[in-house]
Amino acid sequence: MHFSMIDLGTLVLLIHLSGVVAAVHAVVYTRTSQGAIAWAVALVTMPYLTLVPYLFLGQSHFAGYIDARRSGNRQLRALADLPDGPADPDATGRATAALGDGATHAFDRLSGMPLLAGNRVSTLINGTQTFDAILAAIEGAKHYVLVQFFVVRDDRIGQRLKRALLGCAARGVRTYLLYDGIGSHDLSRRYIRELRAGGVVAHKFATRRFVNRFQLNFRNHRKLVVIDGERAFVGGHNVGDEYLGEKPPLSPWRDTHIDIAGPVVSSIQFVFVEDWFWATQRVPDLIRCNTVHDANMCCQAIITGPADEFETCSLFFVNAINSAQQRIWLTSPYFVPDEAVFTALKLAVMRGVDVRILIPARRDHLVVFSASTVHASEAVRAGVRMFRYQPGFLHQKVVLIDDIAAAVGSPNLDNRSFRLNFELTVLTIDRGFAAEVETMLLADFAESLPVGLDEFRRAPALKRAAMRVACLFSPIL
Repeated sequence: MHFSMIDLGTLVLLIHLSGVVAAVHAVVYTRTSQGAIAWAVALVTMPYLTLVPYLFLGQSHFAGYIDARRSGNRQLRALADLPDGPADPDATGRATAALGDGATHAFDRLSGMPLLAGNRVSTLINGTQTFDAILAAIEGAKHYVLVQFFVVRDDRIGQRLKRALLGCAARGVRTYLLYDGIGSHDLSRRYIRELRAGGVVAHKFATRRFVNRFQLNFRNHRKLVVIDGERAFVGGHNVGDEYLGEKPPLSPWRDTHIDIAGPVVSSIQFVFVEDWFWATQRVPDLIRCNTVHDANMCCQAIITGPADEFETCSLFFVNAINSAQQRIWLTSPYFVPDEAVFTALKLAVMRGVDVRILIPARRDHLVVFSASTVHASEAVRAGVRMFRYQPGFLHQKVVLIDDIAAAVGSPNLDNRSFRLNFELTVLTIDRGFAAEVETMLLADFAESLPVGLDEFRRAPALKRAAMRVACLFSPIL
């Protein structure tokens, strides 16, 4: 008994020492001061609970990736045959003037992609519309199909996708599937074997180095489909029956995708090329989209990720909020903004901008939902109009700027999207499309309830304390 107590004491001491060492590592390597403080405090005070999560979530450097990505960027752009600039300078000049020279210049710098005219964009406002359109486009492909999702499940919609991809490959269409190794962790090996056996080239996006084997950070959160370099689909839907609203208690699921045709498709397919090259060290044989549509919408692919020189996703939201003169409406399943985004929201309110944010009334992650509740309460106190969507789970990621610009994509309003995930957003500067998005969001707000100042206050004291603790971990959620 005496020796077992000594052993126990030694174990406790080792755990606490490991916590201190990990805390020092967090302070040195975590990308933000808020995240460093959150990890350091948790590791020193609660090492029993946080050491293992830190192993999976704490590393903020993607070993070898940043240098490889930057050094190969120019070569990949040449291989992808990207346009060097706007095909219609007059149209893009008018769009730039409408949104503001400073804002559009910042978007150019953030994305590294040009603002391109001659596009057609339409909204797909639920899973049925989205997957009916995607699967029909895949079945009509003539040259190649690029499919990339964070989550792919082997369920009914997953089986429909598999049949469509196998049909493409059987017709001689080059067919590629890229899925995230963590987001699609439960995807069966048989599913991938059947695709490969049928001629589909399928790979997962994952860190390849041994030292990264435990990492859950740096996920590829993008959702995109490209057909023949002429048409693309981008948005918030993944491949799973829940996105069709078929899995209670979160159903009906509310999400948004967009259907895009025009020159910006070349920028979108470059996103796939870059990610595919990382996963396979090969580049697919693609063509540039040269089709210009009468709609003549100006679009820009906003590509963000942890390998960028700056924190481009956070800066995208800051720039969008700062560019608004009359209104900025945002929707997100998670509202855990960093200090820069929250400050931009408060300043927009002070400028007299109509700031509205739509978030879910139902939760899919308890800790994130708890932290979101605290942040929502603070936003309401600052004058932001917060709303909770009532019919089902809200998963869409949409930004509406005044009556001129709208963005639809994959990033959430949280640190994971801001700094740790690879994301894709398509910004459209066009009054007609902005009006379409406004109509869509007004219908969503009509099915929502405002968040009041008392939402957080009326919670039981113990629950409020738990929410505050969850909020402390906001920088690492």
